[in-house]
Amino acid sequence: PCVSPWAWERVQRWNRDALDPNRNFRSGSPVGESAALVDLLGPLRGQVLLHIDLHETTDSDESEFRPALAARDGEAFVADVVPDGFYLVDDAEHPQPEFQRSVIEAVARVTHIAPPDAHGHIIGCPLQSPGVISFAVAKKNLCAAITEARFSTTTEVYPDSPRTTPQQCIAAQVTAVRAAIAYALAHPV
Repeated sequence: PCVSPWAWERVQRWNRDALDPNRNFRSGSPVGESAALVDLLGPLRGQVLLHIDLHETTDSDESEFRPALAARDGEAFVADVVPDGFYLVDDAEHPQPEFQRSVIEAVARVTHIAPPDAHGHIIGCPLQSPGVISFAVAKKNLCAAITEARFSTTTEVYPDSPRTTPQQCIAAQVTAVRAAIAYALAHPV
């Protein structure tokens, strides 16, 4: 499901209460959209084979969201760049490197994979393999952690890239889902 339709329709991360659902998937979340999904999927925790969380980041993330977030929180805004291409976020506490690689290999046939920056990072995280970074997703309250699926990933596409089109980004997401399902079914518990 689209977790935050209000934000999606307006091409922004925050919901109408100026809260980011992306970092609030936890019990007692102040973000209604995130709390509803946690409650819905709670009974299935530990029974799900695959969880794929589809994301896209547009230029407005860097030009509008992050400056507004810094201003709201009384912090200095430090400019960065949106990674140019498709990449995945693995769960650092339960890594599945072969699963991530298989999804990246499939998507690379459809669109370009985000290269690392000059420090070998994507969004400040070192590459685990081409196009793959990792976070402790449960500690960051990310959606991919709520099912405790054996295979989980978060996708990122950049539809504002001059190297791709919005249609290719959609095709990349569809390809990622298909590749993830194929891998999970070929590697059951």
